[in-house]
Amino acid sequence: MLNSLEKRYGFWTAVAMVVGIVIGSGVFFKAEKVIQITDGNIYIGIFSWIASGSIMVICAYAFSILAGRYSKVNGIVDYSEASFGKTYGYIVGWFMSVVYYPSLTAILCWISARYTLTLFGINIGANSTEVYVIGIIYLVLICALNIFAPMLAGKIQVSTTFIKLIPLVLMGVIGIIKGISNGQIVQNFVSVSTDIVTSNSIFGAIVATAFAYEGWIVATTINSELKNSRKDLPKALIVGSIFIVVVYTLYFIGISGPLSVNDFIQGGEDSIKHAFFNILGNFGGSTLFIFVIISCLGTLNGMMLATIRGLYSLSIRGMGPCPKFFSKVSEKTNLPVNSGLFGVIIVFIWILLWYLSNKGFLVCF
Repeated sequence: MLNSLEKRYGFWTAVAMVVGIVIGSGVFFKAEKVIQITDGNIYIGIFSWIASGSIMVICAYAFSILAGRYSKVNGIVDYSEASFGKTYGYIVGWFMSVVYYPSLTAILCWISARYTLTLFGINIGANSTEVYVIGIIYLVLICALNIFAPMLAGKIQVSTTFIKLIPLVLMGVIGIIKGISNGQIVQNFVSVSTDIVTSNSIFGAIVATAFAYEGWIVATTINSELKNSRKDLPKALIVGSIFIVVVYTLYFIGISGPLSVNDFIQGGEDSIKHAFFNILGNFGGSTLFIFVIISCLGTLNGMMLATIRGLYSLSIRGMGPCPKFFSKVSEKTNLPVNSGLFGVIIVFIWILLWYLSNKGFLVCF
């Protein structure tokens, strides 16, 4: 067993981590939510996407400066330790290892399972046992992929990032072109509500879009495995975050091409499906959930990359329980297998807690 991780990833893997983890299933359905909150005001909707995205870009820029100066193991722990001391870095490391990474990974397992059943026309409750079982199967498969084939996992991260961009870019480009040709986009911009714009609608829309930008910081977990971390990671954070804002804004404008704002307000989530049917036909509409599932699984893969390395980032510093045991790196895969298994167990515990809570066995969750 070794103790250091191989520098195996390049610039594009880092960009794929930023873009691939941020773009999940939420963006596909957040657009109609924003239209509902703003009462069909496309101007406020565009502003909310850009405003939330600007916050992400500013934060990413701040972290890019730190990434250019510090490169040990797990960027967020490195930066916390350098800024506020080892104790603070230790607390942040534990939070990321036990709460942040595992809980988001558990949510992605559940969402991926839920959309998989929907794709096959199996309409059962979102909290049914079958959903959780499939979610656990996804957890095991993604974990095995990352532990036993880390290079393949990195390539899959890049591939799924490109795949999930396809429906967003298509809707953005084709939707705008069709909306201009049929006059629907102009109509949606012109038919803005004459009511006074309130802070509730503005900030409500910003809050709705903010979650769609969550997760970019996870890309810093592989800083010690980047071939040129101090050069590539800062660029990846900035390039990736700006690219996401552009794609999200383009997508939001594009969906206003095939349908009116009233269709979105009255149709709910089904209106997004109708928009895809309108733009891409029956084939495009029916494949929406396939892209959503791929998007979820790509994000899940990225979160698993971070989850596996969670406890390792503390153990390699001589912190946490049994640091020698959890800092060991497999000679075959050059990954912290023990740390990875710990992370997967924590994810399973989160899934189990939510399952028991939804079944009424736990009232505290």
